[in-house]
Amino acid sequence: MRIARLLVRHEARLLVSLVLWVVRRTDGTGSGRAFGYARGQGAMMFGFGFVCLVETVAMSVLLRDWPTAHAVLLFLDVYGIVIVVALHASSVVRPHVLDPDAGRLRVRRYVHVDLCVPLERIASVRRELRMTHERADGELDVEVGSQTTVTLELTEPVTHVTFFGRRREVRVVRFHADDADGLVRALGRARV
Repeated sequence: MRIARLLVRHEARLLVSLVLWVVRRTDGTGSGRAFGYARGQGAMMFGFGFVCLVETVAMSVLLRDWPTAHAVLLFLDVYGIVIVVALHASSVVRPHVLDPDAGRLRVRRYVHVDLCVPLERIASVRRELRMTHERADGELDVEVGSQTTVTLELTEPVTHVTFFGRRREVRVVRFHADDADGLVRALGRARV
């Protein structure tokens, strides 16, 4: 039941993101400065959506003589397209947020990752383009389009809660930001 609740919550948050995207609002930025990461995946998400649309049309043609199967698969295909669009919308409306007044940086991706890093725990920050990532203990890679552009090294670990609720302590956080240079400069100013 716990996993079912997590999946339903995830779908609901994606659909809320779609609504926020339509009304041009962001989630959780407050008084902080937003740094987007959606441009790095826009073409890929458009490609996924296009493939889903082609598959929907093809299945409609193939199943036109079986109305029940056609209706069920049409519903699932259209829902799949909505979820792909909602995933992209969630990356637009949930940007990274630097909030010097609150003393934190929120590193986010879709509705899956929302890591709060206190500014006083950041030992160093640098712009570092990485295209390959190997899993390692104590490291979190929040990739967009298989790349990260900013690396944070922390003085103390922060707790990252995974999608299914597992807790991990991380000391190095790598993530993608469209304006990586601007984010690194803003972090440098906020830490002083």
